[in-house]
Amino acid sequence: MSRILLVLAVLLATAGAVVAYGDPTQIARAKSTVSDLLRPRVATRAVQVSRGQSGEFALQARINGVTTPMVIDTGATSVVLTYETAKAVGLPLELLEYDVDLETASGHTKAARLTLDRLAIGKLVERSVPALVVPHGQMKTNLLGMSFLDRLESWEVKPDSLKLRGYP
Repeated sequence: MSRILLVLAVLLATAGAVVAYGDPTQIARAKSTVSDLLRPRVATRAVQVSRGQSGEFALQARINGVTTPMVIDTGATSVVLTYETAKAVGLPLELLEYDVDLETASGHTKAARLTLDRLAIGKLVERSVPALVVPHGQMKTNLLGMSFLDRLESWEVKPDSLKLRGYP
């Protein structure tokens, strides 16, 4: 409400100045000022990740509030967690069925489907993210795959960094 009153006050002051002076330059400047006031402000949610020495984009994620390392993998259809991470996060491992065939860098394995309540990368927070968990000892690294990346507005790879942009 106070923003509306402020805009009205600025409009009235601008109109008064225009009538009083009639200067086209002042009119254009006043129009620009009013337009800036009326334009909605949108905060961009973005995270920049530096490329590691071995070429990967590694970061710290928060899964259900627990911080864990992950590597961005655009070739992974889903977010994939190690058994150890899933246990640390408090996921219900005793209820999982390992019935999804999965090809990893180490070869073929089975994985279990589940949904993460909350997955956060810096300011980027997604809820109800589909994920997979592999059995104990099958992987060494958690993968941030497309089940998370597809929810973003965009992601951009540069030679030494990756920028993830969320929707406002």
